[in-house]
Amino acid sequence: MVKILLVEDNEMNRDMLKRRLFRKGYEVFIAVDGAEGVALAHSTMPDLILMDMSLPVMDGWEATRQIKADPKTKAIPVIALTAHAMAGDREKCLAAGCNDYDTKPVEFSRLLEKIEVCLKKATAP
Repeated sequence: MVKILLVEDNEMNRDMLKRRLFRKGYEVFIAVDGAEGVALAHSTMPDLILMDMSLPVMDGWEATRQIKADPKTKAIPVIALTAHAMAGDREKCLAAGCNDYDTKPVEFSRLLEKIEVCLKKATAP
């Protein structure tokens, strides 16, 4: 079963995404802040991370930088989930190490496509 780490501080977003991802056959781990996300990335070694960028304790940009700086977790694809949709926000997420970017509110079918693309790239020889 493909493991996804969802790093999201908003309870409604967390619950909705967890249920929908579970129904699609994914095992979902939850972190509610960036520091917990970094720790769970190391302990669960997910196949993909969905990272909210506006998080308490440690924001998603710093959490992603730490995950990508560690040789153990750097290959894990990260998709930024953010309400930041202004010019330059996508580039800022990619510069932090995210592999892709999606805006909130989440359009689930679009997010699923991005998840599948990232997973295929991660497992390609």
